[in-house]
Amino acid sequence: MASANNIVSGKISTKSMNSASRFSLSPNRNISIDNITLLSQVPHNVTLSPNFTNFPTTIDSDHNKHCNNIPTHILKSVSSKSENGAFLGLSVNQPSDRILNPVGRLLDRKFLSIFRFKTWWSTMWVGSNGSDLQMETQLILLKVPEINSYVAIIPLIEGDFRSAIHPGSDGQVILCVESGSTKVKSKTFSSCAYFHAGTNPFDVIRDAFAAIRVHLGTFRLLEEKKLPRIVDKFGWCSWDAFYLSVEPIGLWHGVKSLAENGFPPRFLIIDDGWQSINMDHESPFQDSKDLTTLGSQMLCRLYRFQENDKFVNYKAGVMSSPDHAPKFDQEKHDKMFQEMVALAEKKKRDGNCDISYSPKTIEYLKEEEGVERSRGGGLGALVGDLKEKFPKLDDVYVWHALCGAWGGVRPGTIDGLDAKVTRAKLATGLEKTMDDLAVDMIVQGGIGLVEPNQAADLYESMHSYLADVGVTGVKVDVIHTLEYVSEDHGGRVRLAKAYYDGLNKSLEKNFGGSGLIASMEQCNDFFFLATKHISMARAGDDFWFEDPNGDPMGAYWLQGVHMIHCSYNSLWQGQFVQPDWDMFQSDHLCAEFHAGSRAICGGPVYVSDKVGRHNFNLLRKLVLPDGTILQCQHYALPTRDCLFENPLFDGKTLLKIWNLNKFVGVIGAFNCQGAGWYPEEHKCKAYPQCYKSMSGVVSADDVEWEQKDSTAIYRNAEQYAIFLHKSDNLVLKKPKEKINITLQPSSFEIYTISPVHRLNERAKFAPIGLENMFNSGGAIESLEYGSKMGLDSMKIEVKGTGKFLAYSSEKPKEIAVNGDKVDFEWSTNGILRFHVPWIGGDLSNVLISIN
Repeated sequence: MASANNIVSGKISTKSMNSASRFSLSPNRNISIDNITLLSQVPHNVTLSPNFTNFPTTIDSDHNKHCNNIPTHILKSVSSKSENGAFLGLSVNQPSDRILNPVGRLLDRKFLSIFRFKTWWSTMWVGSNGSDLQMETQLILLKVPEINSYVAIIPLIEGDFRSAIHPGSDGQVILCVESGSTKVKSKTFSSCAYFHAGTNPFDVIRDAFAAIRVHLGTFRLLEEKKLPRIVDKFGWCSWDAFYLSVEPIGLWHGVKSLAENGFPPRFLIIDDGWQSINMDHESPFQDSKDLTTLGSQMLCRLYRFQENDKFVNYKAGVMSSPDHAPKFDQEKHDKMFQEMVALAEKKKRDGNCDISYSPKTIEYLKEEEGVERSRGGGLGALVGDLKEKFPKLDDVYVWHALCGAWGGVRPGTIDGLDAKVTRAKLATGLEKTMDDLAVDMIVQGGIGLVEPNQAADLYESMHSYLADVGVTGVKVDVIHTLEYVSEDHGGRVRLAKAYYDGLNKSLEKNFGGSGLIASMEQCNDFFFLATKHISMARAGDDFWFEDPNGDPMGAYWLQGVHMIHCSYNSLWQGQFVQPDWDMFQSDHLCAEFHAGSRAICGGPVYVSDKVGRHNFNLLRKLVLPDGTILQCQHYALPTRDCLFENPLFDGKTLLKIWNLNKFVGVIGAFNCQGAGWYPEEHKCKAYPQCYKSMSGVVSADDVEWEQKDSTAIYRNAEQYAIFLHKSDNLVLKKPKEKINITLQPSSFEIYTISPVHRLNERAKFAPIGLENMFNSGGAIESLEYGSKMGLDSMKIEVKGTGKFLAYSSEKPKEIAVNGDKVDFEWSTNGILRFHVPWIGGDLSNVLISIN
């Protein structure tokens, strides 16, 4: 991360940012890059302004106070590449709150785009024509092979308006510029979209958002911020184990079942179900008795910051007693929960409004006669007990919605907060998004919206209470609902800014500036306005263990869809935040498929296993005995040859994702074919004709070594040792020499790619890492080559335990691990193996000597 002191004032000379732009808008109305047409027949009300003629942009005085300092290296980089960018503007005759304006025709040019398929989730789409685009597109990447280049087109925020790209007829690209309030209108915009060009697609996107960061000043880039400490840890989330019936006994046994089997969670996420919520027809100061039917919690509103009675009634120390601690039976819990749901649905069908039903397995933990509280009770006591019993549990996060609960805050229940139930209305651009129960329920019930000038008070009051009881972070969900209720609050940008500023201030004060996971957030309003401090967010829609619409094959094809969401969304999301690939279940049908991707995604690894239902053999490939993981140094992204293809249902393309470790690269190849977005029906569905084996190729050249300064040198290697994890095969290849692969549906292979180092005229060496871990190369923390007294040596610091694998053309004279000589296996084909013991989490020192 950048040094906080290495900054300069954002108010630089405009002159220094101006140089001849590679973009032009010709008299015959074509937008071109180096005289290559990108958009034709551009309307006369559209303008193209080179560089930063409008820099700096100021939204309000708060902008100067919080975001006017820019790290020197970012400012210099943006300035040096300013000729690669241009801003698009437009003007119309009459002021309007929503402008749909053609900006030109896109014809016969491959594009990759990111669009919102739900209010809060985005995914990829490819095509070659403006009419191929989807509604609510947030990013377009064009391929310009004529000049070996790529161009990003990014809709922006300007003033109180935000932009998105829509499809038009006959190849037209439509820019939608909207305020979200009929009371907020304008007619002239100078920078509602940004164009950026370059020869490396990953550099283009990175440089584009750096330029936008300088232009807007409303957010900070990922590299500027502190990451949550959970980023390189293993964790457990309560959601798929309990859903809304989460309670202290189950949480305790969930952590216990993992920790006692050698997988101590370093963080716990208490998901939805812990809050004090109720519906408008219920008593205002009692927990809802109606949380049984699907989506019922989405009609509930928060009535107090303190946890609900299930948690309030927890007694400190009750779970620590081996003789008296309540037991937990997951199977019985699941059975009775299903009975509860079935009974509730029957009563509703019969017209019975009293649907409260509480099976004994999820009843509140009652007070017992004669039992004294040793440290009080409630959520604070539970967190204290968990951390005392499981000392490796560093962090406990809890869930809440951006507006408090799904339905916001119940008016009149929380002192000092003025909340009003506000009608929720979808923007026109969302009409073709996927049907979503959550959207339907929120539109039905509205949102108890706290006044924007009290948003900071909402978060400070909630978060300070949570911090006081030992909670160290929050998962903030249901984020992109503010656009539903912005009509009377100055529009979506102004309302979002009030809430996001309050959230960031509270994050900085109560959770160390980083203890937050954002979720249901994938829209440009959030990324441009909310990410001053927020540095981690979900990379895609939920892990669905089965198809909620009943397709029995959904348990398989939905997993590939999830991977596509996460990998492609990370292209733009990763500029702002660390992408979080979400939890999965280690005993799922496709658990290994998920585990392979999580191992190299670059973010935390966490599961939502039901209590006692774990695949420990699988987890052992992801998690070290101290609950840490082998984290990559970057975030996973699709390889270049996947960018303009469709690995979901084109019937030919494997998804390949690349990442970097400190000394090796890694490629994951996944067969995700078999499902995807179906525009005609506005939903994701199966493409069964594509659910079949697929073939492809992998090479060391697929790794984007230059995306980290420390690994750029590895591009120049003459040869690479490549380890195929699933095949258990080590091969030597030249940089562009291809490895052929065929993968069955929902299967994968991981390639650890290590540059071969020439020690002398005869000897060559390349470390792979711990072959028992999916991200083998992540175990190599340091690597130093040396030569002394006729011996070549490799000093390696290793994180973790297991069988270390390397390529060594010559047989080592000896190998020492932590100062002790160890046995090793070496074969004439250069494969070298030796054991690295676990030494309590410290790095093992390995010295390999070769004559």
